[in-house]
Amino acid sequence: MPAQYVMGLDYGTNTVRALLVNVANGKEVATSVWGYRHGTDGVMLSRDPNLARQHPEDYVAGAEATLRQALAVARRTVRGFQPAQVVGIGVDTTGSTPIPVDANGRPLAFSKRFARHPAAMAWLWKDHTGVAEAAEITALAGKIRPHYLAKCGGTYSSEWFFSKILHCLRTSPEVFDAAHLWVECADWVPAMLTGTEAPDSLTVGVCAAGHKAMYNDAWGGYPDAEFLGQLDPKLGALRGRLRPQARTIDRPVGTLSDAWARRTGLPAGIPVAVGAFDAHLGAVGSGIAPGTLVKIIGTSTCDMMVAPVDQPLADIPGLCGIVNGSILPGYYGLEAGQSAVGDIFNWFVNYLQPGGRKAGSHEALTAAAARLQPGESGLLALDWNNGNRTILVDQRLTGLLLGQTLYTTPAEIYRALIEATAFGALTIINRLEEYGVAVRQIVNCGGIAEKNPVVMQIYADVTGRPMSVSRSAQTCALGAAIAGAVAAQVYPNCAKAQAAMTGLKPRVFRPNPKAHAVYAELYGLYRKLHDAFGTADWSGNLHDVMKRLLDLRHRVRG
Repeated sequence: MPAQYVMGLDYGTNTVRALLVNVANGKEVATSVWGYRHGTDGVMLSRDPNLARQHPEDYVAGAEATLRQALAVARRTVRGFQPAQVVGIGVDTTGSTPIPVDANGRPLAFSKRFARHPAAMAWLWKDHTGVAEAAEITALAGKIRPHYLAKCGGTYSSEWFFSKILHCLRTSPEVFDAAHLWVECADWVPAMLTGTEAPDSLTVGVCAAGHKAMYNDAWGGYPDAEFLGQLDPKLGALRGRLRPQARTIDRPVGTLSDAWARRTGLPAGIPVAVGAFDAHLGAVGSGIAPGTLVKIIGTSTCDMMVAPVDQPLADIPGLCGIVNGSILPGYYGLEAGQSAVGDIFNWFVNYLQPGGRKAGSHEALTAAAARLQPGESGLLALDWNNGNRTILVDQRLTGLLLGQTLYTTPAEIYRALIEATAFGALTIINRLEEYGVAVRQIVNCGGIAEKNPVVMQIYADVTGRPMSVSRSAQTCALGAAIAGAVAAQVYPNCAKAQAAMTGLKPRVFRPNPKAHAVYAELYGLYRKLHDAFGTADWSGNLHDVMKRLLDLRHRVRG
C-alpha cells in the first residue's frame, strides 16, 4: 500500500514551519520554513520593552506558503509521492498568544480600523505589558478563589491569557470593546484551516486553556463570571462567550476546508487536530512519558512532564500549571520553564557584540567557553534577563552578572550565562522532586540542544544527570504531526504513535564528576543570589559571595 503521511504545522516566535512525516516510522520527508514579514524578525516591538505582538496575517500567509512548499519538496524527493497520501494535520503555536476577534472569529487586525493598532494584534507569549494586571489577578484569586492559584503554581503570570486581555481593557478599551472574543493562536489556526472560526463553532484546546487561562473541568471550565467581574464587569461579561469545553490533542477540530485545500494543494476533508503549544507538542515529539523530563530549549525554555491521573499529585508552587490532558490524554501535564535562554545568549552576541562580528559570534564564543574550566572565570550570573517564569513567577526580575574584573573576557561571560541557565534548570528539577515528581530521564530538544554540545555538557555537569537529545531536530512539528496522526485514527492513541514515530540520538552527554563537584559549590552561591533577589522572605548576608567566587577561581586555576 502507498505510504501515509501527516503534516505538522509549527508556529514559532520568528517563523512558521511545515513538516511532512511518514506515519509508519516518523521519517521526516519534507520541511519548509517561512519567516514572518511584520515587525523585527516577526515580532512587532515598541519603546516599551515589555511589548511583543505579531500580525495574524503572518499566520495565514505562513500556513499557505509552508504547506504548499513542503508538498513541492516531497514531490521532488519522494518517489511517487502524491498529496492524497497526506491523511491529517496537527498544529502547534507559541502561547499564551491570544488574538482579539470579531463576532465571525476574524482577527480585528484584518479590519481597516485596526490594521495598525498594536492592541489588535496577537499578543505574543513574551509580551509582559500586563504585569500589574497579573498581580491583581493573583491577589484576587488568593483572596476569593485560592483553588485557581493552586493549579497554576500559586502565581498568575503576565505572560498569560487574562493578564493580557485585562491590560488591553485598561489601556486600549476601543479594541477590547470591538472584540467579541479572544482566541489563542493555538486554537485559531486549526479553526482557520477548517473554517470553524465562528465563536459558536470554535474548538479550544485544554493545553492553552488549562495552563494559561485557569480552565479546569473541576470548577466548570474557565474562571467564573463573578471572579472575572470583580476584576472588571466587562471581563465578567466576556466569560459567557468563552467556550464551555476544552479538548485534548487526540481529537479533530474539523476537516481541512475546500478553500484551504485549494490554497495549499492538500486534500480537502482530512482531519485537523486540536491545537496545542509548541513546547507541549515538542514533548510529545520527544517521546514524553512518566518520569521523563523534556526540555525544549530555544529562545526560552519549557520543561514538561506527565503524571498519571489515577495517582496522587501534589500542587507544586511556581509551576506554569498542572492540567489534566494538556500534554497527553489520560495524564496530568506539568509545565515549567525559563523566560529566556537562547535570548540571553543572543542579547550578549547581538546587542553587546563583544569582540566584533567574527570573534564575538556564537560559534567563536562557544569554542572559547569550552576551553574554560568550571569556576575558572570567577563569574556567577542570574538567568532573569526576561524575568523568572519558574519557580518565582516574577517578570519584574532582571539579570545579574557578578564577579567581573578588568581582565574578564567575553568567553568567560558567555560561559557564565550558559551556566546561569543550567542553574535555573536545576532549580526547576529540584522543585519537581521536592514535591514527589521523580525525574528519571532528561530528554532535550530544540535548536540549542541540537546544535550546541557545549551547552548540553554544561547542563549535564551542573545537574549531575545524563542529557539525552531527541532524534528529531523538529520535535515541535513532529509532535504536531503525531497529533494529526491520532486525530486521523492512524493510531488509537498518542502512546502508540510515539512508539512508532519518535526516538533519541545515540549520543548521551554524561556528567563529569569533577566538574559537577565545582558546580555544586557554584549552585549554592546561585541559590543564595536567587533567594536574596527573588524572594521577599529571604534574610541573610551576601558578603561572602564575591570572596567565595574568588577563592574558587584561585583553586581551579591552581
